[in-house]
Amino acid sequence: MQLSTAIRQRIVNLCIDRNISLNQLAQAAGITYSTLNSFLNGKSNDPKMSTILHLCEGLNIQIYEFFKDDLFLDAIFE
Repeated sequence: MQLSTAIRQRIVNLCIDRNISLNQLAQAAGITYSTLNSFLNGKSNDPKMSTILHLCEGLNIQIYEFFKDDLFLDAIFE
């Protein structure tokens, strides 16, 4: 699985687990919904690490918790 695909899926899974919408996540993370949506829809393939950090803050998790998932075991960088 490509790394960007794994990151996308992890974001969606975390929102489902926490029963929050993508819009709610964007607001909690302090990023625009269009930024999040652009990445999730594949218009942007390389999210900045700072964006991932903001998402983690919005989800109230540490960055290692974000990447501590089987999705990343075989992820390859495009």
